[in-house]
Amino acid sequence: MMNPKPESVDQYLSWFSGEIRERLELMRETLKNALPDAKEVISYHMPAFKTSEVLVYYAVAKNHLGFYPTNSGVAEFKKELEPYNTSKGAIQFPYSQALPLGLIADIATFRFIEVQSKPVKKK
Repeated sequence: MMNPKPESVDQYLSWFSGEIRERLELMRETLKNALPDAKEVISYHMPAFKTSEVLVYYAVAKNHLGFYPTNSGVAEFKKELEPYNTSKGAIQFPYSQALPLGLIADIATFRFIEVQSKPVKKK
């Protein structure tokens, strides 16, 4: 059976409790503060922040909180992300460690600036 698709970020967060819920709330607040002009949405069944395109996603996994700032967000902060497992567009923040809130905010801000600097596509 597939996981149900959340209809809102609040609904997604309501599915979790305890320490995982606390981490989700911390991630959400950090991203809201770093991205005041972005809108919270659900994309690919995950909470995300979006302007003209999705800037970052985050989601619960079994042993970590996943943070998905796209390929450029991971590449730009490669050195700072060395302590974490990463892949092309994903970062794993283990539940056994404190969330690096400053780094998360810096990556989110980078993505916002990157997207804002793209030329506007004509329809």
